[in-house]
Amino acid sequence: MRNFKRAMLAVFVLLLVLAILAFVLENQQSVSLLFLGWAGPQLPVSLAILSALLAGMVVGPLLSWFLRRTTTRSRKYPG
Repeated sequence: MRNFKRAMLAVFVLLLVLAILAFVLENQQSVSLLFLGWAGPQLPVSLAILSALLAGMVVGPLLSWFLRRTTTRSRKYPG
C-alpha cells in the first residue's frame, strides 16, 4: 500500500511537471507589463504568470497568518 501511494505521488508530480513544461513552452511571447507607470522588462508571458502565481502562494498564507494572529490577539486583550 505504501508503494502504491509513492507511485501515485510520483505520477502526480510527473504530470504536474509536464503540465508546467507545456504551459511554459506554449507561452513564449514576450510582453512588457505596466504597473503604476512602471514598465517592466520584456519577459515571456509564462514567466510573468508563474511569478504572479508564486507571489500569490507566498502572500496569501502570510496575510492569512497575520490576520489570524491579530484577531486572536484582540480577543485575548479586549479594549
